[in-house]
Order: sequence, then structure tokens, then C-alpha cells
Amino acid sequence: MRFILLDRITRWEPGKHGRAVKNVALSEDFFDDHFPLKPIMPGVLMLEGMAQLSGLLLEEGVRVQSGARVKALMSMVEKAKFRAPVRPGDSLEYRADVLAVNDMGGKTAAQAFVAGNLVAECGLLFSFHVYDHPRLEARRAEVLALLLKGLPPHEG
Repeated sequence: MRFILLDRITRWEPGKHGRAVKNVALSEDFFDDHFPLKPIMPGVLMLEGMAQLSGLLLEEGVRVQSGARVKALMSMVEKAKFRAPVRPGDSLEYRADVLAVNDMGGKTAAQAFVAGNLVAECGLLFSFHVYDHPRLEARRAEVLALLLKGLPPHEG
């Protein structure tokens, strides 16, 4: 199972806000069981997509501001609301806005939209963990470069 739940970042201002797209395909593994004959994307996976965009946004913001290498680990979900089901063929647009950052962590507001309609929203809190591991850094850089591919330079 592929665990990166973002296909492409479409707007990127580290430490401020970002947008990303996830195209939901019937071939996704989770649709086998959720639910047979009536596939619906699990809410927890929408939360994970919002958390992935938010975490990258916070991590890169810290990197730009201080040069520190931190991993943002989700520590709390606030007021999660799911307003409509997401089905195969839908294109999810994730939006995340940084609300606060300090040395210990950060907070974001995140939403998911389908065709301009709000389908999910939440507040996310993250704790920061400093790391110094070349392989982790290389993987993070590789994933971020793939997600930012095609984004105009002034927005990446």
C-alpha cells in the first residue's frame, strides 16, 4: 500500500500555506473493504492527507526560517468534521494554513474539497523532533521534489 496520500502540491509557501491534490482511484487498496459495492474513502485517510500536507508545510517553514531539520509528528486532531463522502473518480484538494509555530511544534487548519465543496476539515497540532540522518533527509527531499514537480519556481 502506498502511504503518500498526496499526488501533487499545487501551491506552496513554506511556513504559511499550501495546497495539494489527491486523485482518488478505484484501484486504491482500501476500496476492497471500504465498502464492497459502495466504495467510500475512509475519513482517517483524508485526515492523513491533510496531515501530510500540513507536516511538510511546517517542516519546510522551520527549515527556511532556521535551517533546523525537524520532523513534524501529528500529536492532536481538533474538531474533525466530515461533511460528504469521497468516492473513486473524485479529485481531493487539500488546503492547509499555518496558524502558529514555536520551537516545540506547530498548529494548522486543514480542509479537503471535492469540486470546490468542503468535504472535511480539522485543526492539527504537531510536535517537532530534530533529526540528523542522511537517509531520512534524502528520502524527505526526494518526496518533496516529486510533489513539487511542475510547480512554477516562484511558488516552490
